[in-house]
Amino acid sequence: MSQSKFGRYGGQYVPEALMPAIEELEDAYQRYILENEDGFMDDFRTRLRDFGGRPTPLQHAEALSARYDREVYLKREDLLHGGAHKLNNALGQALLAKYMGKERIIAETGAGQHGTATAMACAHLGLDCEIYMGERDINRQRPNVFRMRLNGAAVNPVTTGRGTLKEAISETMRDWATSVEDTHYVIGSVVGPHPFPRMVRDFQAVISEEARGQVIEKTGGLPDSVLACAGGGSNTMGAFHQFVGEEGVELYAVEAGGSSLEVDEDGGVAPNSASLSTGSEGVLHGARTKLLQDSDGQIMESHSVSSGLDYAGVGPELAYLVDEGRVTPVNVDDDGALESFHRLSQLEGIIPALETAHAFAFLEEEYETLGEVVIVNVSGRGDKDLESVIEETAERDIENAPEMDVFRGGL
Repeated sequence: MSQSKFGRYGGQYVPEALMPAIEELEDAYQRYILENEDGFMDDFRTRLRDFGGRPTPLQHAEALSARYDREVYLKREDLLHGGAHKLNNALGQALLAKYMGKERIIAETGAGQHGTATAMACAHLGLDCEIYMGERDINRQRPNVFRMRLNGAAVNPVTTGRGTLKEAISETMRDWATSVEDTHYVIGSVVGPHPFPRMVRDFQAVISEEARGQVIEKTGGLPDSVLACAGGGSNTMGAFHQFVGEEGVELYAVEAGGSSLEVDEDGGVAPNSASLSTGSEGVLHGARTKLLQDSDGQIMESHSVSSGLDYAGVGPELAYLVDEGRVTPVNVDDDGALESFHRLSQLEGIIPALETAHAFAFLEEEYETLGEVVIVNVSGRGDKDLESVIEETAERDIENAPEMDVFRGGL
């Protein structure tokens, strides 16, 4: 297997204008990340500790453990600076860009957590920052838009297509193609052309590095199962990476089942974002992977109640691990995610991101099959989702939800 591929997935399907930037980044990845030239990784880990707040705790979830009659542990990435796992990668890539002599950072964002993390990292490192965000996601995630601007980033609305993450990535790549000399594109997930999938995974692997040591310390052994929500796959690969070689640990990638798994390939719109469960092989944003596409090979519009999972593809390594049978793809619908959002908030006092709520919904549905020790990666906190949850819950019959009529019309 070449370094740019995971089986038949991955690669570098990019315009010729971007190849010099990709080759420069490959060289920097090898020297600074893999070989620790100039002490880059030492610098990164120090900043991640002092600025980011690592390590994050592995919390024993007492109420969930009692509910499911097994030991449930939560990897609390929601407690990282910025409120999500996204800072692990954003800080790493922004620092790498500085070592490479780049002065300007661009990034895409869906739910706004990656954009927020990138804006924070750029403010920390003194770099100019521009964020591309779909217009629909801007309306769904107004608090994060303000946080980005508060940290000095420019937020550029993307109005093409449905105005979600797919379009934001495309627009950011167009910018990069015309500004490669002084600009680095901080891709937010394990997607895109090589070396991005490996590089983002390497920065996010700190999640499973910590979780592996923490669970051994707490229980004396490895977990039976690890659960993580899966959109592009950055928190998924971060939570799984150090467990992939442990055959006794089951790994579950929980996708957004949306409103239905039925896909009309001639309709151009998928009612879900479950690329691993319902997608097929193709090329998206510079890599061969599994994605949602119609009968003509055109990228379909995806759907999820969670803007961070609303993406038509998935990282190539995750697609490979699913094909190899090492990772099990599962999915949860919108209602299940909303119910789990309320359930975790009430049982554990933790308001999860809507993305994370998908993993807890799968735990609720399938806990009897997951073994005695289960780790759930809490990829982010739900402050950013409160307006969406108020609106969506008021329109649905959601179990255990508070009275929502008083919130109609927003906060």
